[in-house]
Amino acid sequence: MLKDLFRSKPKYVTVRPTRLPTQQPKREIPDGLWTKCEGCSAMLYNKELEKNLFVCDKCGHHFRISASDRLKLIVDPETFTEVNDELESVDPLRFPHYKDKLHQAQVKTGMTDAVMTGIGRIQGQQVALGFADFGFIGGSMGSVVGERLTRLFELAIEQSLPVVIFSAGGGGARMQEGIHSLMQMAKTSQAVAKHDQAGLLYISVLTDPTMGGVYASFATLADILLSEPGALIGFAGPRIVEETIRQKLPQGFQSSEFALEHGMLDGIVARKELRPTIAKLLRMHG
Repeated sequence: MLKDLFRSKPKYVTVRPTRLPTQQPKREIPDGLWTKCEGCSAMLYNKELEKNLFVCDKCGHHFRISASDRLKLIVDPETFTEVNDELESVDPLRFPHYKDKLHQAQVKTGMTDAVMTGIGRIQGQQVALGFADFGFIGGSMGSVVGERLTRLFELAIEQSLPVVIFSAGGGGARMQEGIHSLMQMAKTSQAVAKHDQAGLLYISVLTDPTMGGVYASFATLADILLSEPGALIGFAGPRIVEETIRQKLPQGFQSSEFALEHGMLDGIVARKELRPTIAKLLRMHG
């Protein structure tokens, strides 16, 4: 019929299919191959970083390393004998989740507490040694840490040995042990004093970070006080100090470079130079 001619008809549009560009599969980088430098943000190949003693070859930033890695770096192979490793922390205050935290730290580091002590040789010279590990609850000083260090100094007195300790304590005294932890500051300080009275050498190396009760006791009572470049060292953290004195702190405050400039250190030694430097000092005082 005529009226059918004016009826609207559905409109059809021919759409030509377009080919989407072929997407190439993304290249995934396996985890654990690269590390971003905290100093310059460079991406560092882990195997090369390890060969360079965990020091950035671009900016010289010193990464934190474990006690076992530092032992391998400093001590002559197969000369280290650990002592007092049977001592383990307990939970005298029944602090919530402290036992779980201890277990997690032991699994993570392979250590029973935050410091490893023993007798070894550095370029042939026998010495009593202590290696703190920041990975174990921030390297904090609990009753076991204090007892191990005290016994180490006592053993060094018995055998007329110098002592070298690598400190790394970001938390100072371990709060989960209360007064049991706090008293380790006095106990270790007394042990250092007795070692000094015996006329024996004590070298302390402050690594990043060395803070709180660790800094305020045995770590800074040495005859020779060294540090790695860029280490954070001091008692209270910069933020707390600023809030207390209500003043802006100077650039680099509490860095090892700042401490050296203000007479708080005897020297800053790059990681690759630590072993020969300590050996030289031991020979000079032997």
